[in-house]
Amino acid sequence: MKPFLLTCLLLLFGCSKDNGITRIQLWHQMQPEDRAVLTRVVAAYDAKNIAIEVEVIYKETEELRSNYQSAALAGLGPDLLYGPSDQVGPLATMQFVRPLDEYFSAQDYARFDERAVVKFKGKTYQLADRIGNHLALVYNKKLMPVPPQNTDELIRMGKEATKDLNGDGVTDQWGLVWNFTEPFFFVPWLSGFGGWVLDENANPTLNTKSAANAFRFVRSLRDEYKMVPPDCDYNTADALFKEGRAAMLINGPWSWSGYGAAGIDYGIARIPQVTSTGLWPAPMVSPLGYSLNVHSDGKELAAAVELLKYLLSDSVQQQFVEATGIIPSSLVVRADSNYVSRPHVAESLSQFEVGKAMPIVPELRAVWDAMRSSYQSVLGGYLTPEAAAAKMQHDAEQKIREMNE
Repeated sequence: MKPFLLTCLLLLFGCSKDNGITRIQLWHQMQPEDRAVLTRVVAAYDAKNIAIEVEVIYKETEELRSNYQSAALAGLGPDLLYGPSDQVGPLATMQFVRPLDEYFSAQDYARFDERAVVKFKGKTYQLADRIGNHLALVYNKKLMPVPPQNTDELIRMGKEATKDLNGDGVTDQWGLVWNFTEPFFFVPWLSGFGGWVLDENANPTLNTKSAANAFRFVRSLRDEYKMVPPDCDYNTADALFKEGRAAMLINGPWSWSGYGAAGIDYGIARIPQVTSTGLWPAPMVSPLGYSLNVHSDGKELAAAVELLKYLLSDSVQQQFVEATGIIPSSLVVRADSNYVSRPHVAESLSQFEVGKAMPIVPELRAVWDAMRSSYQSVLGGYLTPEAAAAKMQHDAEQKIREMNE
């Protein structure tokens, strides 16, 4: 490697020791509400451990993944990585994350919901501070006092809530908003129509009647029933709901406290049951947690392990619960009566119960990439639902072959 390039990478990703201070890095993709708690608890840790300095760096999920892989490929990167469980399979396969079993005992693991101990090929590569990370229906009680129970009600109530309030011919209030262009947000409808992304052998299962019907349904909400904005990404949906201009939203627990902070009296409910199938939409359920960089060693590794134990502690998880309403991985915190009685917990757990575990195999990465273009082509009118389902399957299979070459 050229010296100049190595120097640049060290500046970007490296950890150093100066004046007896051990410096470690944590990369994460937490949303603003969680980010504020993380900043606070890490600052408290730094204050008590004057020989350790923790640098916390936020990155968007895809940026986090790609930047970490680039850094780890060069033998660098942060000591701790925080993100969704689906990154475990690819990173473990590339040997970019370190097994945690050397640092945590069976007694340590017993503190957590078993779904928070993320294993790949028999070894633990991630410990999560929360489980769920699942999408649910959020509704504005002022605009919609009671949520719909099935898709027939969703359409009827969504159309009624979509309004031109000032008579200028432009819709001011929408029945439903969500990030409908992203595959992760499509999965509940895919499952509600009877489909899924991979079988038990990690083969794509996308070219199905279920996928075509789910495509058709999502498109109908926008084009036929006109209860969803024509262009609606994550930021648009989030802003419309916070402004009180949407009766319903589909989003995850990382966002819910922000709606209360914006002054919205909101409720949480299951995404409505698909009337034609009788199935509840099953959002992907995944832990969010921490992994250790395989290249971290010496004092940095020891410091990272201690920080990890602190971040997984009951006291820290309790702070996240109080601020953002996560489903904590700690069994002690979750059994606390103060947690169980918190607003929206029962409703969140109800949606969680019908969710489906996110696969942690590397093949899921190929599925996401294959789904995105076909899904957006359906929404853009360039492909029929059936053609999009077939193209998704073809592209996913091709990407998996390329990945395994």
